[in-house]
Amino acid sequence: MGNQVNRQSKLSVFGCALVACGMYGGPAMSQTSEVKQKPPMYSYVADWVIPRARFADMQKERAPVDKIMAQALSDGTLVGYGADEAAVHTADGPTHDGWWSSMSIAGLMKVLDELRKSGNANGSALNSATKHWDGIYVSRYYNWHSGSQHNAYTHVASYKLKADAPDDAVDTMSKNFIVPLLEKLLADGTLFEYEIDEESIHTEAPGTFWVDVICVDASGLDKVNAALGAAIRANPFAGSALGSMVDFSAHRDQLAKTDATYK
Repeated sequence: MGNQVNRQSKLSVFGCALVACGMYGGPAMSQTSEVKQKPPMYSYVADWVIPRARFADMQKERAPVDKIMAQALSDGTLVGYGADEAAVHTADGPTHDGWWSSMSIAGLMKVLDELRKSGNANGSALNSATKHWDGIYVSRYYNWHSGSQHNAYTHVASYKLKADAPDDAVDTMSKNFIVPLLEKLLADGTLFEYEIDEESIHTEAPGTFWVDVICVDASGLDKVNAALGAAIRANPFAGSALGSMVDFSAHRDQLAKTDATYK
């Protein structure tokens, strides 16, 4: 679902928002409490490129998979699971994915083993895939509302740190700007879930991080953009600090329709 448009000449709203974070000049917005890292949450994401003629089959084949996921959520193995279908398609990006989150890699692998043993990981739609790949990610900044959402919208913004960026660059941006803003949007019901991810198993070059938000409906996408824009306008310290840390030529956006459940 990655947006492959080259962003060298302009930043997304999330990109502008990161420029506005007070990394070297104070926080971008007031915080009611100190933001701290949470215990690591791991997510397994399986991406697929499915022929359009088989899109409906993907929906039909999810029921037995969701049954396994729901059981794992109930027994505490998982804290969340779901599936995405690309809303903005690209020539080489995935059309669908399935994902599940746990507080341990062992939890992820337990569910993967259950899926493989059940045979539900080999449905006809998945077997029609022209491409497939997996990733394991870790987040230390995240939050959600318990329950399920159907036909929500997930926006993912990916960024690449420069080689000489500080080791705590993601922590600094998360604590001083991203988390306080997303917590406010979570509290007012705009967001169902958010997380800031880095790779746990590095299948790509180190230094990439992702800001993921699940909006309850499409209007949430506009509300997130408006909130970010307001935060930028209110911050007098927006400057060149981020440009020295992030390679914006590598920035990409993804937008997907999402079904998700969290404990």
